[in-house]
Amino acid sequence: MPNSKKKVVVIGAGVAGLASAIRLQHAGYEVELYEKEALPGGKMHRIDMNGYQFDLGPSIVMMPELYREVFELTGRDPDDYIPMQKVDPMYSTYFGAKAQEKYDISSDLIELMKTLENISEEDSKGFLKYLQEIYERYLVAKNHFLQRPFRNFTDFYNPKTIRQMFKLKTFDSADHFIGKYVKNERIKQILSFQTLYIGVSPYNGPSLYTIIPMIEMLYGVWFIKGGMYTMASSMERLFKELGGKVYYNASVDEVLIKEQKAYGIRVNGKEILADYVMCNADFPYAMKNLVKDTKAKGKYTDKKIDSMKYSCSCFVMYLGMDRKYEELDNVHNFFIADELEKNLNDIFDGNKLEQPSFYVYVGSKLDPSLAPEGKDGLYILVPVSELSSSKYEWTDETVQYYRNKVMQSLKNVKGFENIEEEIVAETYMTPRDFESKFNAYNGACFGLQPTLTQSNHMRPQSKAKNCENLYFTGSSTHPGAGVPIVLLSAKIATEELLLDDGIKEKNEAGLPELVTN
Repeated sequence: MPNSKKKVVVIGAGVAGLASAIRLQHAGYEVELYEKEALPGGKMHRIDMNGYQFDLGPSIVMMPELYREVFELTGRDPDDYIPMQKVDPMYSTYFGAKAQEKYDISSDLIELMKTLENISEEDSKGFLKYLQEIYERYLVAKNHFLQRPFRNFTDFYNPKTIRQMFKLKTFDSADHFIGKYVKNERIKQILSFQTLYIGVSPYNGPSLYTIIPMIEMLYGVWFIKGGMYTMASSMERLFKELGGKVYYNASVDEVLIKEQKAYGIRVNGKEILADYVMCNADFPYAMKNLVKDTKAKGKYTDKKIDSMKYSCSCFVMYLGMDRKYEELDNVHNFFIADELEKNLNDIFDGNKLEQPSFYVYVGSKLDPSLAPEGKDGLYILVPVSELSSSKYEWTDETVQYYRNKVMQSLKNVKGFENIEEEIVAETYMTPRDFESKFNAYNGACFGLQPTLTQSNHMRPQSKAKNCENLYFTGSSTHPGAGVPIVLLSAKIATEELLLDDGIKEKNEAGLPELVTN
């Protein structure tokens, strides 16, 4: 515990901001959290519309132990805050423009093997080889990369870490790696589209990210009662129970820096002084707009920020429907285009999509309280280009273009023949909305792309390189995007702060542990 209460200000009540605030408040700091919106959660926000409630962004719960850890570390029972249930089958996948092929994907290995064998016995054998290979690499990533910072050159460039890095075999794309074991195109796509969860294409994203379907298949997919927003509101509740203070509608203008040392923030023109600043604003946005001291920016100049590669964005439709859709078996549904590779190449080349793939989430299927009685709400997400690479503008016509494409596909699914006539309320989020509402740089929903040159030690780190007392957390920082990984980012960032404050020191493995003397 700090000798006398030191003050930390946290910028942004996104997932990582809330988790960092909880960890620091629990560690004995006086923590104040400043959020520009009126609700907690950042992109884990909620949309309320005519009695329908929608998760705004994230919707799939993986690695539930990381969600639970935030509550457990403070001595709370997570079930009192985020009651969960396992989802099985995890999701349905529909293939083709007319969604004529459908497969239910289970995390029960017996059921999963039956599904795969019905597609191809030979490739089912290859699937098991893929599973063994990627599980070995997952253990290396988990134990040597995902949970540790790379503050200094030697944290990465040392014999032990380099040896582990070669075990990751990162110089391959996800699609090519899976293709070594599986030839059937349908099974390959079932095992690779999940790289879009972190905004990268399986056709050029590093093969390591095929750990995502592996985690689903070995550990399952879960649902939090009340939807994902329950996680955000419960973290806020816990933070307040611990004595933390939250200020909403409080837009941060600047990180106050003098002689390369942060000493607070400016909020709506008012200076708030602090011993440490934890920034959960998107790293590229923060470096360009909040860190105004040139020396404190270091290599992250405006030119550098603009030259970096960004993840894809999303167009999301939130539809209140006038009936239940019993014909849809699952809460999570993926509609995969005939020409998936062209579809994904067009996203990252900035082209308007001729036949988009998309995802349909029906939270009210598992929690009827999310919609009026006897009705469902449909959340439909289309991965699209981020703003800097997009060759088209987001206008009302663009919204209608993508809306029509989705409707044309869905009308082929049993029960959805009259979908357009059954909509009673609707709203949207476009890349422009993600940029303006959440300061997502270029509207990139998942922050910086996790390319080889933007991962691990080459990704922005928690501890600012050129400024003392300033720390970063969130999807554009190490270890990356996705709710479980962002929760790890919060853990790393708070441990880096505790390390600098003398509360923790590095052990023989190079990881922080509490000072015992």
